[in-house]
Amino acid sequence: MVTSVRFIVGIIGSVVCVLLYAVPVLTFKRVVKEASVGDFSCVPYILALFSAFTWGWYGFPIVSDGWENLSLFGTCAVGVLFETSFVIVYIWFAPRDKKKFVVLMVSLVVGMLCVIVSLSSFIFHTHHKRKVFVGSIGIVTSMSMYCGPLVAVKQVIRTKSVEFMPFYLSLFSLLTSFTWTLYGILGRDPYLTAPNGAGCLTGILQLVVYCIYSRCNNKPPKTVNDIELVNDLDIATSRQDTNGCKP
Repeated sequence: MVTSVRFIVGIIGSVVCVLLYAVPVLTFKRVVKEASVGDFSCVPYILALFSAFTWGWYGFPIVSDGWENLSLFGTCAVGVLFETSFVIVYIWFAPRDKKKFVVLMVSLVVGMLCVIVSLSSFIFHTHHKRKVFVGSIGIVTSMSMYCGPLVAVKQVIRTKSVEFMPFYLSLFSLLTSFTWTLYGILGRDPYLTAPNGAGCLTGILQLVVYCIYSRCNNKPPKTVNDIELVNDLDIATSRQDTNGCKP
């Protein structure tokens, strides 16, 4: 019974998470249209790629026991495709100096991933030890990603404007964190529960701050098109420099 419920929760979490992965499509549509990356930072997408790879490896049967985390693996596989596409588009339209920086960052990430895969495959010989090793890295990565929303909250409080923190983006972030927290609890997996539990707290904080300051501005919640215009995700994460998703 618990396994069935967990599987259903995993599917729901996958759907919501994929929607979040797809949000930057609007940003990169604008990049392609203008043939320029402008002041956007690629660091958030590189860290998101690292996070997706890490959690995807965590959900793979070599680390997890069988396909107990199939939903997590599938979601992260989609996330890797999205983030890789974003990084490629960024490199294509970025000036030479930014290209060198991004290539260096990507090379560093790939190197770290190779080390993680090698150590967890050949040094640790049980699923428990592998989950402890990879899960610990995943927690650190995820927790660093939740610093981005806090930067956006600080920006809203300072400017008394919700321009850089769209309502629907904050709402879906909270839903994603809540779903994966529940998924981790049902599977008694502290490595999924802990970081997403923290994500729930930051998500609730974002919504509370939004409600407070949106009343001051008397502006309706931002839609997906508004996200494209202000590129809030890029602004918040690039000022954090960085961030890094999810789950």
